[in-house]
Amino acid sequence: MSLFRQSPGATRSSSIGRFALLAIPVAVALAACGAKDGAPGGGPGGPGGMPPAQVGVITVAPQSVALQSELPGRVNALRVAQVRARVSGVVLQRMFREGSEVKAGQVLYQLDSGPYRAAFESAQATVVKAQATLAQATAQVERNKALVEANAISKQDFTTLQTTQRQAEADLGVAKAAAETARINLAYATITAPISGRIGQSSVTEGALVGAADATALATIQQTGSVYVNFTQSSTDVLRLRKAIASKQLRASGDGSVPVRIVLEDGSELAKPGKLLFSDLSVDATSGQITLRAEVPNGDGLLLPGQYVRVRLSQAELPSGILLPQQAVTRTNQGDTVLVVGEDGKPGPRPVKVGNAQDNQWVILDGLKAGDQVIVDGFQKMMVPGAPVKPVPWNGGAAAAPTPLAAPAAAPAPAASGAAK
Repeated sequence: MSLFRQSPGATRSSSIGRFALLAIPVAVALAACGAKDGAPGGGPGGPGGMPPAQVGVITVAPQSVALQSELPGRVNALRVAQVRARVSGVVLQRMFREGSEVKAGQVLYQLDSGPYRAAFESAQATVVKAQATLAQATAQVERNKALVEANAISKQDFTTLQTTQRQAEADLGVAKAAAETARINLAYATITAPISGRIGQSSVTEGALVGAADATALATIQQTGSVYVNFTQSSTDVLRLRKAIASKQLRASGDGSVPVRIVLEDGSELAKPGKLLFSDLSVDATSGQITLRAEVPNGDGLLLPGQYVRVRLSQAELPSGILLPQQAVTRTNQGDTVLVVGEDGKPGPRPVKVGNAQDNQWVILDGLKAGDQVIVDGFQKMMVPGAPVKPVPWNGGAAAAPTPLAAPAAAPAPAASGAAK
């Protein structure tokens, strides 16, 4: 049994002292490492030990870019036919459903055909009578032909018989024409569809009296399986485009055809493209516009006659164009700029010349060259202006892995915590 007994407080104080002595060399070593790195705050790459900010970049690669123009247009039916009465009569029956598809020749209205049927039958009877008269006159001429040769009758009488025969032939022709007219009028009492398509609202009901002189059509049929889209382009734009193609700054579309895309009122684009049919040869003197027309397939019926749409068409190609996401370009009154990562890893502004928009991208006409790394994403991570960044290929907006944080330069030693107690 020891003669000198230590108190518990003394034992705890000596332990704390030993831990403090061990922590001093560790702190000195960490401080030396920070000094060797030479970064403020003791961490490599940035303030407070942060690594370079990770940014998404696109490496510039010139490509052939179709230059698109977006113009306002209006939809027109491919064919339009107004259903009208061609004879007067009372409507007995309407034989179609409004808004339905009808076929060419389908019966739409039935008029009262009684008067026209009677006129047709009377004309047919007149034809029969004229045929009988002609037959009698022909027989007389045949019987008297031998007599006139034998001088049994005078030539004057025989000429009269021949004249009567020719009059009978003419009367038969008139009777047949009248019969044909009566037949046509009888057929017009049954009103049919002139073309196939979708029929609209009927302007008359059963019992209405209609006629060929009526100003209002009975109904309208429109073909909308394919539609026309009429739009205009300024003569100034057309002239500028032609000059650029002539000077080889631009080139015409490869096969000469001009595809047309239709943008609906909600901003969505029609799935199937159309084709440009023609451009007008003259300029409207009042507006300075040139009229163009495109034919667009409309099997799903999204386009309706009279509807206003936006038309996107590619009339030329830029041989060495550059496309950048719109978020990469800063547009101000002073000009358009992008951030380009330099050889030293530091980003810097670069003025550029911006052309048209193409599907949420800008066409860059000047200011960039192949191989430039343009920052598209990660602007918020660049806290210190002029600090180096870490460029990574832009993933198109997908979630990127977070940048790892550096470990603290010097964690508090447990001994110090214990000593504070």
